[in-house]
Amino acid sequence: MDCTQIRQQLDAYEDGELDAIRARELETHLLGCPDCLRAEERLTELRSAVRKHATYHSAPAELRETAMALVRPPTSRPWRGVTLRWWQLGGLLSASASAAALCALVALHLASPTIEQQMAAELVNDHIRSLVQDHLLDVASTDQHTVKPWFAGKLDYSPPVRDLADAGFPLVGGRLDYVDGRLVAALVYQRREHRINVFVWPASGGAARSEHVANVNGYNVVGWRAAGMDFWAVSDLNSAELEELRAGLDRN
Repeated sequence: MDCTQIRQQLDAYEDGELDAIRARELETHLLGCPDCLRAEERLTELRSAVRKHATYHSAPAELRETAMALVRPPTSRPWRGVTLRWWQLGGLLSASASAAALCALVALHLASPTIEQQMAAELVNDHIRSLVQDHLLDVASTDQHTVKPWFAGKLDYSPPVRDLADAGFPLVGGRLDYVDGRLVAALVYQRREHRINVFVWPASGGAARSEHVANVNGYNVVGWRAAGMDFWAVSDLNSAELEELRAGLDRN
């Protein structure tokens, strides 16, 4: 297995979901690859930090009641001595099975996170990892003409790098990060004592995409598409100021 395959399987390895053969192959690779070993160590530290500091929330009572209502049997009525013939019974069973399957599909759809929600959660983990493990920067510079060339040859695209000091968001530097199975650019900005990670990669498909705003475990996330690139900004900064950063990046 190459490094890309190894890093795609680190989560499964940490969860004990790999079979013995694949786990042994992965461990053998880690012994001979310092970069992948560091990635595995960062993942272990991140999982420990999340378990220690993450906020967990129970489902609201209204959501539980709604889900239960979908599968709760109807209120019984007095028996009126209705006799069902065999062909009627078959149709009733078929309709009941279809209704149960529909309820299950609705419940599954409501519980399944969207692609944007999954991406926001992954990027918040990456943001926390960069802060906890003190690996925020690979290139430290406030000069966009220093940071942008640093990515050349390390990525298969050229990320837009802009200094927004005039707007109150000075550039701090950048690094390589690993998102959704590929290497991407992470640009780092500062707002007072807050650090902001802006993840950038080429948009797939080129279709317009609406802005996505989320809060994951106390971290604000803003995702948008502009100039053929997908941008995702993550920080503990308030969402209104993250919107200012997005507007500044779009203006330049």
